[in-house]
Amino acid sequence: MSAAAGVAGRPAADPSGTGAAGRASRAVRGYAPAVLVAAGGLVAWELVIRVANLNSFILPAPSAIIAALVENWNGVRFPLWQSAQNTIIEAVGGFLIGTTAGVVVAFLAARWGGMRALLLPLAVAANAIPIIAFAPLFNTWFGLLNPLSKMMMAAVLSFFPVMANVTRGLAGVDPAQLELMRSYAAPQGTVLRKVRIPNALPYFFTALKLASTLSLIGAIVAEYFGGQGSVLGRMIVQSASALKFDITWAAVSLAAIAGITFYLVIAAIERVAIPWHASSRSEG
Repeated sequence: MSAAAGVAGRPAADPSGTGAAGRASRAVRGYAPAVLVAAGGLVAWELVIRVANLNSFILPAPSAIIAALVENWNGVRFPLWQSAQNTIIEAVGGFLIGTTAGVVVAFLAARWGGMRALLLPLAVAANAIPIIAFAPLFNTWFGLLNPLSKMMMAAVLSFFPVMANVTRGLAGVDPAQLELMRSYAAPQGTVLRKVRIPNALPYFFTALKLASTLSLIGAIVAEYFGGQGSVLGRMIVQSASALKFDITWAAVSLAAIAGITFYLVIAAIERVAIPWHASSRSEG
């Protein structure tokens, strides 16, 4: 029996630590510092509030925020869970719209130089406009109570990073690779599938991770200007107006958790879709 077969028919140990246990151990080591810092920050926050006896009007303690979150999870006046669901739907919808539009424009810009010279300045100009200016326009065009008006705000913020990064990935191919494909008389479709798209995928996922958080910001900012009551943006405005700052912070915390979760989902998809890229490989 070979040494690889192990003892008594059992598989030999994986010295490189690339098995499931090794990956889990590296994940724990990677996330443990962030978790410890976050926990330490919350404990310090709680202690400062209690020692300094700060009024909740200035800054509520984490325990008060958690209590407000539990109490109003399925509340009547401040339904936090329902509000978070509606805001997430708006953010995801805008994310999908902005990503689709960004990819389409990026392929057009990468395929034709004249199109790129025309579209990129327009995209940069649109991105330079303060997003607050779009909210009243979208409310007028799509309806104040229509979730699409909030989705379009999220789409505007998602569009630019996707368009810019995918264009760079498609157009920034190593000339030596293109010359090699030309030497084989490869058609443009083959060059696109075999060279340009694989080169653009890391840029694409970088853009998706940016857009995942920006879409949530866009949806919440759009909600400040009116709409259905059960959304996080309106919940933040209404609870702050009623001096319920523990509920305000609970809504902000839900928005932060949703943004982090959205980001982590995109990062997990990236690891599955492009395991060959350095950004998807664990170190050590």
